[in-house]
Amino acid sequence: MDTLHRQSYSGQLLAVDTNKVLRNTYTLLSMTLAFSALMAGLSSSLNLPHPGLIITLVGYFGLLFFTTKFRNSALGLVGVFGLTGFMGYTLGPIINRYLAMPNGSEIVMLAMAGTATIFFALSAYALVKKTNFSFMGSFLTVGILVAFLAGLGAVFFEIAALSLAVSAMFVLLMSGMILWQTSEIVHGGETNYIMATVSLFVSIFNLFTSLLQLLGFMNSDD
Repeated sequence: MDTLHRQSYSGQLLAVDTNKVLRNTYTLLSMTLAFSALMAGLSSSLNLPHPGLIITLVGYFGLLFFTTKFRNSALGLVGVFGLTGFMGYTLGPIINRYLAMPNGSEIVMLAMAGTATIFFALSAYALVKKTNFSFMGSFLTVGILVAFLAGLGAVFFEIAALSLAVSAMFVLLMSGMILWQTSEIVHGGETNYIMATVSLFVSIFNLFTSLLQLLGFMNSDD
């Protein structure tokens, strides 16, 4: 009986901790999305130039390293907002490029709607079904690395077909990341809400930009 009581108590503690991580993650995620959108809006309205690939990569990985290093302290929150704000700034010039296209407003709105629909649908599935997607971790890591390197190749060698293939890959991979990260929180595999927020934010960001590129390509064909 004592063993059963201990197991029951442990299960209750795990449930409480999981709910706390979920609540903190989605609260911080909503705040960072709003902040990133604000930075993107400012960058877009001021018509600021894109910082370029090198500065973007250095800024992203530098801020990601800072956030990861201080993930258990208040400085981790500073890192999260620094990272998401920087990514929002880089998004402004990208959005402007699509807004300048025929039907550009529709492309941006469709990409936003598609991103929101995919995120909420997959998050709801992972939360309601409580399926353990931990087995996807290694596959997603390798897939993202391959897609990232292929994306760099598409940029340097200016291969449009490869760039579109990479965008399609990222749509699938980021969808998998949303399922995996939400599952990790639900099953206690991720207990740090700062890192969970970063993972979900990056997935949403990449999902949105990938949908933008795919929709933009389809629009240009018209």
